[in-house]
Amino acid sequence: MTAQLADPTSDTPPGRQSGGHPQRWLILGVICLAQLTVLLDNTILNVAIPSLTEEMAASTADVQWMINAYSLVQSGLLLTAGNAADRYGRKKMLVAGLALFGIGSLLASLAQGPGQLIAARAGMGIGGALLMTTTLAVVVQIFDEGERPKAIGVWGAVSSLGFAAGPLIGGSLLEHFWWGSIFLINLPVALLGLAAVVWLVPESKNPTGDRPDLLGALLSTIGMTGVVFAIISGPEHGWTSQRVLLSAFVGVVVLTGFALWERRIPHPMLDMHFFRDRRFVGAVGGGILVAFGMGGSLFLLTQHLQFVLGYDALGAGLRTAPLALVIVALNLTGVGARLLQKLGTPVTIFCGMGLLALGLALIATLGADGYGGMLLGLVGMGAGIAVSMPAMATAIMSAIPPEKAGVGAGVNGTLTEFGNGLGVAVLGAVLGSRFGALLPAAAAGAGSFPTAYAAARTDEERATVADAFASGVQTSQLVGAAAVLAGGVLTAVLLRRAERSSQEISAA
Repeated sequence: MTAQLADPTSDTPPGRQSGGHPQRWLILGVICLAQLTVLLDNTILNVAIPSLTEEMAASTADVQWMINAYSLVQSGLLLTAGNAADRYGRKKMLVAGLALFGIGSLLASLAQGPGQLIAARAGMGIGGALLMTTTLAVVVQIFDEGERPKAIGVWGAVSSLGFAAGPLIGGSLLEHFWWGSIFLINLPVALLGLAAVVWLVPESKNPTGDRPDLLGALLSTIGMTGVVFAIISGPEHGWTSQRVLLSAFVGVVVLTGFALWERRIPHPMLDMHFFRDRRFVGAVGGGILVAFGMGGSLFLLTQHLQFVLGYDALGAGLRTAPLALVIVALNLTGVGARLLQKLGTPVTIFCGMGLLALGLALIATLGADGYGGMLLGLVGMGAGIAVSMPAMATAIMSAIPPEKAGVGAGVNGTLTEFGNGLGVAVLGAVLGSRFGALLPAAAAGAGSFPTAYAAARTDEERATVADAFASGVQTSQLVGAAAVLAGGVLTAVLLRRAERSSQEISAA
């Protein structure tokens, strides 16, 4: 059955009534391919940091903005993209997203300086926002309730794989080509995805969908950018500097204005009443912290492997591969879905986030001087992500009406992207502060490891620079572990209370 047979005014694709779309698993493969490409670009740039630092004379703040520009634009636009998909058609948004993402990738590969690359990455974020909202929304539409947890598990495995496999794929490309190849690889995937989406994916939409909330999108983007900019700028300019305080103040004020605006308008980008549902609040908070730990940790690990342990880009990518392999193995075999059915949502999410926190702590304590301890931590991280992320996606989507599937996908994507960007910013800031405090006098004030290493005059000073960077990474990983563990406890408590409240209402 092709997309042309879909009813353009119905929110239910053909075949849904009989248990799901007849080609649902093939369609899932198509949208997972699109999702994989988008998410790879969250971490694929990490292994190119040494090359970009050298060839573009990029500072640590430049590198963080190269990474965060993509995530922040997506975070700001995901909810609007979800509303647009619900109203105008999820297939249309998939096609538009793939096209924009491909064009942005081409421009990124041709960038000549940090500013151009940051701008291109921001442009790619627009296409990525359209793709991320529609992929999960389509999964919800074409699978019935019985198969949906398994389908979301596969979708979650691919989503996590996109984050985790970025360094491996990026390292493989950088071994043979220049840094722009990590963006050019997106072009054939985007073209293949376009053809498959047009041929296979059915159109679905909510004919009474809400109008896109453009002011809400603008406010959320400005607010999140202000907060993260303050976090990135803190180590370099001082946490009490006018620049940092003003940026943080603007971010908080604008985000407050966003929340108030969403409560007033008849067609909000994000219905604030969703936050009255403890399932929704718990899953959102947990999702942010899982992405925080994963995104921030990979940002640190790829630099530690190259700067301190001396691996090249490919070697660093290969050594992060166990994280991706564990995630894929556990989710494709249905371990996460079975645990969810057996243990329930609160316990499953707590176990997953606990494993993720343990993995981060093991990397911090055992992986500073060699790869053995780091490998053990990567396995723990992979197991935690594989268990927790699909469970949280299911909890979020179940707390939102089916006709708002695009909005639900937007919320899920927003928390993932915002958590990833926040992880890079916060843990990167902790790294920068600790690293700067431990540098020898000859390298004082250096904004990056290569600059500090070049400024060191003796072998002893160079060893001190390496030790300072390793200590910064260790401290950052421990901060990430503490945040994830605390989030796991809070998420489990909120979800458990929500279940008890539902049971009491049903009994009454």
